[in-house]
Amino acid sequence: MRARYGLPLKITAGITAVGAAGLAYAAGFEARSFRLRRLTVPILPRGMRPLRVLQVSDIHMVSGQNKKRAWLQSLAGLRPDFVVNTGDNLSDPEGVPEVLDALGPLLEFPGVYVFGSNDYYGPTLRNPGRYLLEKAQGRHGLNGNAPAVGVVHNPWEEIRDAFDASGWTNLTNTRGRLKLDGYEIAFTGLDDPHIKRDRYEEVSGGPERDADLSLAVVHAPYLRALDAFTADDYPLILAGHTHGGQLCIPFYGALVTNCDLDTARVKGLSTHRANGNVSYLHVSAGCGTSRYTPVRFACPPEATLLTLVPKAD
Repeated sequence: MRARYGLPLKITAGITAVGAAGLAYAAGFEARSFRLRRLTVPILPRGMRPLRVLQVSDIHMVSGQNKKRAWLQSLAGLRPDFVVNTGDNLSDPEGVPEVLDALGPLLEFPGVYVFGSNDYYGPTLRNPGRYLLEKAQGRHGLNGNAPAVGVVHNPWEEIRDAFDASGWTNLTNTRGRLKLDGYEIAFTGLDDPHIKRDRYEEVSGGPERDADLSLAVVHAPYLRALDAFTADDYPLILAGHTHGGQLCIPFYGALVTNCDLDTARVKGLSTHRANGNVSYLHVSAGCGTSRYTPVRFACPPEATLLTLVPKAD
């Protein structure tokens, strides 16, 4: 029997079944299919030994995510020279102990960090279609939107204190350094542009010329932050936030970036140009999701091991 209007019932049922199967795959398999991306970036001065940098981002920990916690712990086996955490560690106010347990083995290595909006505030239930609407309207985060009110405040101070106690360097609108085997690595960091906490005027001035290498770190890769870092001639900018698009279309890619970055650079290594300078940009697709949209499609959760090598002659 056919429906009087619209699609035949068999086709409607088939579409429903395919949608259900896709949702089950996105939530049940891909969101837990953790990957390690490996990249080589030629930015070091000639004669400097390669450096192995582990970037973790957008963990969005929720209590009970044991597979994610074990996978993050296992990354210590990579023995990186240092770790860069680009924020959004939480998606549950009760998740702090599990975040610190997951990152515990990595806290034994030198590291730096910035926070993202979900470290400060708990997530809210949103219609995913709003991301497309905001993109069409040119609105992202609090850039033109009303300030956040009535939100849950996450206990980010506990994470900060634990990171600091381990020796990781807080790059919240400030600069910092790590000493590694006789090398000095300088960092310039921003607080999250997605919620207008970035203050580039406090850290402007460019790379520190007496350091062996200077890197830039920010959670959300908004163009104003990328332009400022690149204009100041940083060789590499590390960011997260985008989740790689999270729900992507196979053979096409991401529909949104949740910021004003173009979708072509939603994840992985690319370049950014400003003021006649060119910087490498690495955007991590992250290893988590909001607790209210615990799905990924054509965009597996990840961390990245970047091997920094000398520039080509």
